[in-house]
Amino acid sequence: MTLDFERTRDFLYNFRFQDVLIEELGWEQPSNTKQNSLNIDDQIYYYQRIAEAAKVAIFEVTSETEEIPEGKIRKAIHQEIEQRVAENLLIFIDAQKTRSIWYWVKRDGNKRFVRDHLYVKGQPGDLFLSKLGSLVIDIIEFEKESISVVEIAQKLQRSFDVERVTKKFYQEFQNQHSDFLEFIQGIDNLFDRRWYTSVLLNRLMFVYFLQRKGFIDGKNLDYLQEKLTASQQRGQNQYYHFLQSLFFEGFAKIESERDEATKELIGEVKYLNGGLFLKHPIEEKYDNILIADTAFIQVLDLFSRYSWNLNDTPEGKDDEINPDVLGYIFEKYINQKEFGAYYTCTEITEYLCDRTINKLILERVNNLANTRFTDINELLIKLDAKVCHYLVEDILPNLTLLDPACGSGAFMVAAMKSLISIYTAVIGTIKLNGDRRLKKWLKDKESSHPSLAYFVKKRIITDNIYGVDIMEEATEIAKLRLFLALVSVAQSEAELEPLPNIDFNIMVGNSLMGLIRVNEESFDNVQESKRGYFLQQLDADNYRKILEDKNKSISLYKEHAFKSGEIEGTEQDIRLLNLRKHIEKLRRESYGKLN
Repeated sequence: MTLDFERTRDFLYNFRFQDVLIEELGWEQPSNTKQNSLNIDDQIYYYQRIAEAAKVAIFEVTSETEEIPEGKIRKAIHQEIEQRVAENLLIFIDAQKTRSIWYWVKRDGNKRFVRDHLYVKGQPGDLFLSKLGSLVIDIIEFEKESISVVEIAQKLQRSFDVERVTKKFYQEFQNQHSDFLEFIQGIDNLFDRRWYTSVLLNRLMFVYFLQRKGFIDGKNLDYLQEKLTASQQRGQNQYYHFLQSLFFEGFAKIESERDEATKELIGEVKYLNGGLFLKHPIEEKYDNILIADTAFIQVLDLFSRYSWNLNDTPEGKDDEINPDVLGYIFEKYINQKEFGAYYTCTEITEYLCDRTINKLILERVNNLANTRFTDINELLIKLDAKVCHYLVEDILPNLTLLDPACGSGAFMVAAMKSLISIYTAVIGTIKLNGDRRLKKWLKDKESSHPSLAYFVKKRIITDNIYGVDIMEEATEIAKLRLFLALVSVAQSEAELEPLPNIDFNIMVGNSLMGLIRVNEESFDNVQESKRGYFLQQLDADNYRKILEDKNKSISLYKEHAFKSGEIEGTEQDIRLLNLRKHIEKLRRESYGKLN
């Protein structure tokens, strides 16, 4: 059974949760539809079974007060229902059917861990659909009478709890990584050869996700394989040269800057961003790299044996992998003891981000709006226009989150998901109860961006998330994961906007050492004779002006990343490219002077 996104979104919007569960997710009609009541702290609450599978039941829970109960009451209600049905999912709904909380509790021995998700009518449902996707139960399983309560419980766990990473893929990938090393010529240093193997395989995985999404060369789902065949027809070991053109002439350059030969070679490839596909330091260091076609044949053969799902919406296939595999591979590949690198599982990162980010937002809302919200769900359930103003105009745009040892980006991806939950609840509330100013804000965003969900993720990645790590390879993976997370929400190539340049957000460095301190007077007094050919006359006269110029240019870059179309006769892609070149020029010249 495949999830029909459009129908599911429509059912969600109209709060027809039973139709979502039965018609779209394949659950069974309930055997008992009687409405039962509970008395908790002298208040009456009603619960009714709306779907079931094996011995797992899903209930809708309402209140005589017509509001969703607070957290401690939800916990008490769950404890009462758990005594009757051990495996369950509760959906708390308000009387107006505009807000709901999907509530599941993970059991680990005697411990209990609440996993809940707020759905507000009108919010972009992409993130929530990714959770619902794991609840799909194929009707064939019922016909065979093969599904058990354990399997249903595991589906609930995949939806609301743990990461979905294909360990089998990692094991095969590890073997492929070792084999690939032997095909690389022109890199004598073994460490560099291993690193470059990772760089190439990561790029190939990124492109493979894009092609399976239908975003390359007219929705060609076999783009890389077909280009490999074409390269072999041109001669021996030509595929590596094709990839160089794809990376550095295709993804990194706007179409108007590509020559005709390149256009014919790579086909229709959308410009993404120069920051993602710049030449790697190893490619700058070694001029005569050559890789046999056999290496790529084996890699693409491995990739073709799996289902590549960029949507982050699981389809329930045994061979399915999603972008999280990039981080998983890096974390397993690195020698943790040798490098002192230890990684936190998804369950913990999401838990910590929810607690820290949500607490920070709560504090700022309570201070600005003079409210007394005690948890994030209470805030989102009771969202009004006043609080929405504070969130979209002040709190969310100015929230900065730094992971000082970001590794491959696990905490940053979790932080992004936490902020998406806030943004989507706010958007849903604006559609329902927003005032004129808020509705104009939302209308402006929808009219200037082909995908509202893409805009939200891009805004978060650009404005809110920062990371530093001492391992350059780790920061490369972190950037790739965030880019894939962004691209995943686009439903067509037309919805893709230029990717933000997060070289300014995710950097290589030692957080324990901190930033270097520049003696401005010494910097300004460097004589022309000491600059050599590397440093010509700087556009700015001194260190302070250079720094101001750089910061202003980065700010302009981030600003123009959200201004599509033509401004003063210049298209967005060209504006961004020119700004990036200027920033890179300042960086290169300043580094030369510092050295």
